Amino acid sequence: MTIPLIIDTDTAQDDAIALLFGLLDPAADLRAITIVAGNVGFEQQVANALLTVAAAGRSDERLVHRGCVRPMMREWTSAEGVHGDGIGGLVGPEDAVNGRVGEVSDEHAVDALIRLCAEAPGEVTVVAIGPLTNIATAVVKDRSFPATVKSLVIMGGSNNGRGNTTPSAEFNFYADPEAARIVFEAGFDDVLVLPWEPVTVRDGILTRTEYESITSTGAPLQAFFRAACDKTLEVCEAVGLAGSTHPDSMTVAAVLHEDLMRRTGRYRVEIETASALTLGHSVMAWPKFGLAANARVIEEVDHGRYLDLLGDLLATPGLPTLEEISNNASRGG
Repeated sequence: MTIPLIIDTDTAQDDAIALLFGLLDPAADLRAITIVAGNVGFEQQVANALLTVAAAGRSDERLVHRGCVRPMMREWTSAEGVHGDGIGGLVGPEDAVNGRVGEVSDEHAVDALIRLCAEAPGEVTVVAIGPLTNIATAVVKDRSFPATVKSLVIMGGSNNGRGNTTPSAEFNFYADPEAARIVFEAGFDDVLVLPWEPVTVRDGILTRTEYESITSTGAPLQAFFRAACDKTLEVCEAVGLAGSTHPDSMTVAAVLHEDLMRRTGRYRVEIETASALTLGHSVMAWPKFGLAANARVIEEVDHGRYLDLLGDLLATPGLPTLEEISNNASRGG
């Protein structure tokens, strides 16, 4: 039995690999890809998503929806210093505008989220791996939206640990803290969070040895993976991490393969929106404090199992080569 999914993403680097899990894993029934302002320029994100769909051999489907192009109340925050264009220069934003790497749906991402979940109430899992602007906007537009979602799975925040954008805040929550606060207060029946600290920096890092191992046979998706992730590997190593970080694909993989999650806990998650010092910080209160829990938080992931799943994904046969999809984009068809 497959799992109906919508992936809400700011497509760059590991977001693209997360999309590949949704597009190619036999457990996934991916119904839409919704784009939110985040990592890199908005149209670049759209192009990156379309190219990822093409790399998965599904470019005949109009899965990609443009969503909110800026945070709810703030200016856009870029992560281009970490990701570059997020796809290794394979495609430019003009290719998305001109339809050269696939077709974008005419339906806005927020409307798609509301419609698809309403059409199958209690069946669709929404996986949010970027800032939560689209999800919060759907909540504001249709207050019944949370009740129609089976599970909301979020990559974001830190479990009372360090951030990656400021000392206290992870990028997705920092980029739109008001949206994150709305989402955690919206009353979704089931919210699952994979945080940056400690899970990503302990379980979601590929060492250079692991990175080289899963990209060693020349399969088409291995080359795609390297194009998307090489820059981030270099940046991560330069700041003292043990390798490249992969929280987004680990999040989607955990939805599709629950055995990845070794341990979760119930927490009350709240987001700081006022303090300049701790803007976007996720306060996660454990049961000791007697507060009503509003989320499950992943506390440990099986790194070896994730590495095996990722290696199998990247070895998928019969897909377009990097040269073929790049040439198609260059020719406009």
